[in-house]
Amino acid sequence: MPSTTKDDDLVDLHGKVVLLTGGNTGVGYGTIQILARQGAKVYMAARDATKAKAAIEKMDSDGLGEGSVHFLELNLADLRGVSRVAKQFVESEQRLDILINNGAASMGPFHLTDDGFLDILATNYVGPFILTDTLLPLLKRTAAESGSDVRIVNLSSVVHTNVKPTTFATKEALTKDYGLSVLRQLDTYGYSKLMNLLHVKALQTRLDAENAKITCLAVHPGAIATGGSAGFLGSFPYVGGFLKHIVAPLFFGAWSAGGRAVAFAAAAKVVAGRQHEEYKGAYLMPGGVITAPSESALDAKLQTELYETTERAVRELGL
Repeated sequence: MPSTTKDDDLVDLHGKVVLLTGGNTGVGYGTIQILARQGAKVYMAARDATKAKAAIEKMDSDGLGEGSVHFLELNLADLRGVSRVAKQFVESEQRLDILINNGAASMGPFHLTDDGFLDILATNYVGPFILTDTLLPLLKRTAAESGSDVRIVNLSSVVHTNVKPTTFATKEALTKDYGLSVLRQLDTYGYSKLMNLLHVKALQTRLDAENAKITCLAVHPGAIATGGSAGFLGSFPYVGGFLKHIVAPLFFGAWSAGGRAVAFAAAAKVVAGRQHEEYKGAYLMPGGVITAPSESALDAKLQTELYETTERAVRELGL
């Protein structure tokens, strides 16, 4: 498998619709550029209209070929808002070929939301869960068309291996906070990224049982120089400035590299072939390499517990 994804490796996306959360900067920005240049109509679902529109103007000036990018106001931490926006999208759009859950928070300190979730878990997992679940009817309708290639992509991270929870059977799992130190905050972030993986696994199992022709994947985009990574490095006491300004440029890749890793999951030709069943529910590293995630991510009990616990918690919100 190549270490980078070239445009020729991707399917033609003319006439296809993509929704990506986040995207005004970082990996999401790079992903949107690539997919739009393949001809897609891409929705940038982000909370900051000013930043999103400026990013779209920059993309337009750099050239999007025959693709297009459109702003969709969405705050993943506002769970009722996520449900409302997703329902409106289902009513207004005729199709959805690719959903990419890219938007995420990384650094704390964290706190409980008014709905009783840890804020980073609401943003990184519960909000994307609601978005995905609400968009599923449109995704399934698109997947039922002849020649369709519908994919759901969750961004995960290698730091999901830092944590080894034993249960997700109660709502307390959605309030887990590993602590205030920089490294413990990274564990909390890793916990959310494990949830993203478990979500992909459980959802793929359910869709396969329904014979819905949708491919779910999780992808680690690599060590990328984003605002989140810079904030993490800069938060280390005493050495933060050195890590952020000197070390990061040496070891962290550009946005475009992360974008190409996600674009592979979203649109690679090799994934499109129905003979490639190994991609269903797969965890991909940069270059599209299928990689075994942690034992926790492979635990069918944890997959089912998290999905069912989240469903109950969402129902309690009346969503």
